Amino acid sequence: MSGSDEAPVELSHRAMAMLKAIAQQRAEMSTSCEPDLFIDGFSCCDQMTAHALARGGYVRPATGTTAAGVGLVTAELTEAGVAALSVTLAA
Repeated sequence: MSGSDEAPVELSHRAMAMLKAIAQQRAEMSTSCEPDLFIDGFSCCDQMTAHALARGGYVRPATGTTAAGVGLVTAELTEAGVAALSVTLAA
């Protein structure tokens, strides 16, 4: 088994839409242990998927962003997020 006991995230159409919004720099995320996603200033309608994308390593707080305590920071794709999005765009 790999280093994580998490099941792979199913990249549904909704998950892919979240990744696209993050790639377009339209998303922020909370810095809590289960980060919530905000797109265009609104709370994302499917926080369970947002949590799974963060736990699955597809999204993270943008490099160089910090928040004191729990706050919102810019979200960015990881290498895995970029790869997942590029596979979909190539299809």
